[in-house]
Amino acid sequence: MQDVLAIYRGLRRPPLLIRAARIGLAGYDRSVHLARHLGQQVENGPLPRAGDALMQLIDIEAGLETDRTDRAAHYRPARHVDVLIAMMGEARDMLAGPSGPA
Repeated sequence: MQDVLAIYRGLRRPPLLIRAARIGLAGYDRSVHLARHLGQQVENGPLPRAGDALMQLIDIEAGLETDRTDRAAHYRPARHVDVLIAMMGEARDMLAGPSGPA
């Protein structure tokens, strides 16, 4: 498996989406936001480690990016930004190392 941070760093998205996500990052709370994005996967257990969560979020975001570029009628920019915020938060936690958040 490719390094999850390398995949994350390789993503290129419109500046407006990234700017909005950076603004929202200050309010990121993984216990609330991550559970919302991963849904059933964390409902009955502990949250996944930052690396595992980031990989799942990358997969979710890839679908949103496809919807955006295909101009899908059901695409919601707010959801896309929310997932990007979670991705940024999980990457930040991974970079914080073992002493950082779980």
